[in-house]
Amino acid sequence: MGAGQSSDKFHCNRYLNGQGPPSLVQQANDGVNRKYNVLNGCQPEGQTTCVILHRDLPGFPNDNTLQINFMFPDGIQTEKHPHPGQPYSGLHLCAYLPDNLDGRKVFKLLDKAFHQQLLFTVAAGKDGGDMVNSSIPLKIQAYGGNQVECYPDSDYLKTVRKPLKDNGNE
Repeated sequence: MGAGQSSDKFHCNRYLNGQGPPSLVQQANDGVNRKYNVLNGCQPEGQTTCVILHRDLPGFPNDNTLQINFMFPDGIQTEKHPHPGQPYSGLHLCAYLPDNLDGRKVFKLLDKAFHQQLLFTVAAGKDGGDMVNSSIPLKIQAYGGNQVECYPDSDYLKTVRKPLKDNGNE
């Protein structure tokens, strides 16, 4: 090693010092226990819950509905947001998925993206102020509204996987 180099820069030393990546067993256990590595997402602090509604969505007549609730309080932007130190408006949003095999797979991907801080961001709102916005298209209306925000949309469970995959969630 050169005199100006730290021994921490070499992978071997990190492994020997116990600072290497977690073992495959630990990674698998973390996934099962819903612990995810936090990536460099810019999602503000928030909460999510999910409930099963005993009604169907248009296009999914034999399935119940998963209602995913996202809650973000108003806050102050940090260095990972566009205007650090400035306020942003929070968000309370419900998204809907059919309660079937594909819907549950998408729910798990959305949940993982949320806990990796990749599902929402702070961006300029229509009124000019900054607010929490979804960075992935969500179905926020079960009935009525436009095709982008509501059902029926037979391709949604397939198309939503693309932006999730682009964020590293498969």
